[in-house]
Amino acid sequence: MTYRYPDAGIQIFARAPVPGEAKTRLIPALGADGAAALQARLLQRTLAMATRSALAPVQLWCAPDCDHAAFRDWPGVSRHVQQGADLGERMQHALIAGLETARRVILIGTDCPGLDAGYLRQAIERLAEHDVVLGPAEDGGYVLVGWRRPVDLFAAIDWGSERVLEQTRTRLRAAGVSWHELPVLWDVDRPADVARLARYQNS
Repeated sequence: MTYRYPDAGIQIFARAPVPGEAKTRLIPALGADGAAALQARLLQRTLAMATRSALAPVQLWCAPDCDHAAFRDWPGVSRHVQQGADLGERMQHALIAGLETARRVILIGTDCPGLDAGYLRQAIERLAEHDVVLGPAEDGGYVLVGWRRPVDLFAAIDWGSERVLEQTRTRLRAAGVSWHELPVLWDVDRPADVARLARYQNS
């Protein structure tokens, strides 16, 4: 495949859609099977969007391993196991590994329905001018992070809290690196987001 940005890389973090282990905060609203089914649909949508964009090579970073059927049968997508004690360590490891084959790397999850090829393109292009790019989320986290050189971003972050983005900004200021923030998006993380997703898909 010919890529628009062959010097870039797109990484997707995903958890296997196993009932009881995927989208656990949505289990009270959807049940274990329903939450896992939603995770599978979001994963498929994200992979399809990223690969069809033809922007850059795509890597799928899997948890707990790469064996689930939902992770297979994506031609041209390399699969890797997430490694680290917490989300920060896992992202740090993946982004550093990404720089082994690319000059700029962006990392996304599967939970953001508004994240599209245009958003990915903006992120990649901003990394021609800045060390780091962030895609802020409405809940105080972010839906995308990318860099063109390693930065100490992810230590001492309260993952899962509304303080993630601001704490990351603090680390960026301390590191003295330039960064760019993309438009704010929302992700599917809590029961109220399920109804919002339905409205979004029907609009």
